[in-house]
Amino acid sequence: MGCEMKQELGNEERSDVLDDRQSLTEDTKDPWEDCGCVLWDLAASKSNAELMVNNLILEVLLANLRVTDSFRVMEICLGIIGNLACHENLSNAIVSTNGLVETIVDQLFRDDSACLSEAFRLLAVSLQTSNFISFAEALQPDQILSRILWIIGNTLNSTLLEKSIDFLLAIIYNQEVRVILLQPLMKLGLPNLIVSLLASEINKSTEVNQPERFFTIDLILRLVEELSTVDNYSDVISSNGDLFRLVCEVVKLPDKFEVASLCISAVIIIANTLADEQHLILGILNDFQFLQGLFDVLPFVSDDSQARNAFWCILARLFHQVDENVSSTSNLHQFVLLLLDKSFLIEEDLDSHLVDNPGDNSSSCNGEGKSYAVTTCLKRIACILEKWNKEGAANLEKDDSWDENHGGKARKLLSYCLKYSS
Repeated sequence: MGCEMKQELGNEERSDVLDDRQSLTEDTKDPWEDCGCVLWDLAASKSNAELMVNNLILEVLLANLRVTDSFRVMEICLGIIGNLACHENLSNAIVSTNGLVETIVDQLFRDDSACLSEAFRLLAVSLQTSNFISFAEALQPDQILSRILWIIGNTLNSTLLEKSIDFLLAIIYNQEVRVILLQPLMKLGLPNLIVSLLASEINKSTEVNQPERFFTIDLILRLVEELSTVDNYSDVISSNGDLFRLVCEVVKLPDKFEVASLCISAVIIIANTLADEQHLILGILNDFQFLQGLFDVLPFVSDDSQARNAFWCILARLFHQVDENVSSTSNLHQFVLLLLDKSFLIEEDLDSHLVDNPGDNSSSCNGEGKSYAVTTCLKRIACILEKWNKEGAANLEKDDSWDENHGGKARKLLSYCLKYSS
């Protein structure tokens, strides 16, 4: 298991391998490894884990971590402790073992992807236990947090990247840990790291045979989504124009069935961002590839009340700008053609939510009820269609992009808008 890590080498080529474990033959394999793997599996069981701890397994593993030079032994030790940490009743034994927490954190300075993956898994689990404070305080020094960000930003190993992002999510999910670790992480460059990671993963996902990158993008978007809702940090995320543009690129990805979860997260992030940074709407107003991708996401957000509300909030803001800023007949015609092309998606969504209570305030868009975004958007679409009927329809019916079905679609969509916005 080689550790693939990218080194910061200025303008020189990056090195993608820092360690290369030699494959062991049956003759050279350490019997400790076989025994350790058995214990690793057994530790997943609560009764076995308790028996192991009662028989001083933690002291044995600590001693091995302190003396071994074998990355495989380190990985197994961390894996066993990680499984033990999954049992809440054993978390106190872990933090009470003198020097164990510090030794676990020290493993972050190993240059081996498998060791680091297990270290991050163990730390993520530990931050969710009742004894999280011991680990949070051990991780607090800038040297350690800088190392964590360096690993995340430079690894080429997908498993390590996923485990490290899970670790960051564990920090955000625990409010008390967040208070201790999030501010220094943000100060040390977490927002810029997220932008770099997302750009890299989106680029890789568009390469041939790279669909496995979608899972990593999903994790990054979850991280962005969580940060965008955290007090004192949401503005840092919302004000990052590069990040906003990258999230919009996610909506443009083809094969929506394959990237549905990514697009759902992206829609929520975009809506949250536009609530704080309304001027960013102008950057996507005439991006018809984005607008088409956004409409194609609608069937996938229809059953998720938060994501659906976010979708309609975005559309409401967009069509408000169309109503105010699109003056030329040709530009208006483009928006109308898009609306008519995607009208069946709008109609299907509205029909599937007939039981929604217009007065339900369980979700929000600028402080209003969840129906506010829908009705506001439909009223603006209706205004656009009526404006187009008065100013441009007659002259543009000779346009090559126009066919006889568009007139019927326009009347049907306008009828839906008027019905559901009343």
